[in-house]
Amino acid sequence: MIKPSNLVTVIIATYNRADKLPDAIESVLNQTYQFVQILVIDDGSTDNTVEILKKYPSIEYHYKENGGQASARNVGFKYAKGSIIATLDSDDIWYPDFLTRSVEKLESENLDFVFTNWDQQTIDGKVIDFLMNDDALIPYNNRVKNDWINLESDELRALYIDTCPAPSSSVIMRKSSIISGWDERIHIGDDWCLYLETILSKEARVAYTLDRLWLKRLDEINVYDGRKRSEILEFLYIADLEIKIEKFKDVLRKNELRIFQKRYMLSLVELAKHNLLREFEFAHAIKLLRRSFKLDIAYTFRAMPIIFMKSFRTKILDKLKTNRS
Repeated sequence: MIKPSNLVTVIIATYNRADKLPDAIESVLNQTYQFVQILVIDDGSTDNTVEILKKYPSIEYHYKENGGQASARNVGFKYAKGSIIATLDSDDIWYPDFLTRSVEKLESENLDFVFTNWDQQTIDGKVIDFLMNDDALIPYNNRVKNDWINLESDELRALYIDTCPAPSSSVIMRKSSIISGWDERIHIGDDWCLYLETILSKEARVAYTLDRLWLKRLDEINVYDGRKRSEILEFLYIADLEIKIEKFKDVLRKNELRIFQKRYMLSLVELAKHNLLREFEFAHAIKLLRRSFKLDIAYTFRAMPIIFMKSFRTKILDKLKTNRS
C-alpha cells in the first residue's frame, strides 16, 4: 500500500537538451504516482534550458558548471528529500504507471532497488522490446510472479559483474541503499558502478519486470549509445574498469575479480587491434598490449585469436545481412 509519505525524488540531469527535456519533465508530471520532488540539474548547458524551466515553477532547478552526469546526479542527491531516488535521463520518457508500479514493488517487499523493461529506439527509427531478449536475464525470466522477477544476492552479484541490465531511467532505488553516490571518475556507466557498490556491500534484494514502462530515446549525445565501439572500449571497459577493480578489490570474490580482469585484457587487445588495423597507430597498439601483458601474458596471447575471430564473424554476419536486404 502506497503512503503519501513515500516521497520519490526524481533527479533529471541535463546538458544541452532543451528540445527533449520538456518531454521528460511532462512524463514525470503525468505519473499516476504524484508524491514526487522533481530536481533538474543543469550541467552547464549553453542552450535555452533555463528558459524552458521557467514554464515549470514547481520544479527545483539547479545550475552547475559542466562536470558530467555523475557530478550532476550527486548535486541532485544533495537536495533530495525523498526516501526513494529515481534518475530520469533528460532524453527519456516514463509511461504514466512507471512510478506507481515500481514504488509498490519496492515498498511492499522492502527491496534495495527495482528496474523495469523499456521500449528502445533504434537508429532506423524502430522501437524494440529491450530486456525480453537480453541473454543475461533469460535464465531468470521464467520466474515471473505477479509481473515481477525477484533476484537474490548471489544472482545479483553474478548478473552485475557480467553486465548492467538497468540503465538509469529504468531504476528507482531506496535512498538508504545508496552508499557513496555516483562516482565522478567514471566516464560511462556511473549508474552501473552505483548499483555494484550496493550489491557488493550487502545481501542486496532487487526485482525487475519485463513490462515496458518507459521509452529510451536515441540521439548523438547519448553517453553510451552515441559513442563509437572504440570509445566504449577505451572508457567503459578499460578506464572505468580500472577504477572499478581498484574500488571493489576488497569486496570482490576471487572469481569475480578474474572476470573483471579478463574483460579488461580482452578490451585492451580489441582496442589494440582497432588502433593497428583501423587507425594505423602501431605504437599505441603496442602500448595497449603491454598493459595487458603486464597483467597476464598467457591470457593476453589467448585473447588475440578470440578477438580476431570475433571480428571476422561480425564482418561475415554483416555481409550476410547486407546481401539479404
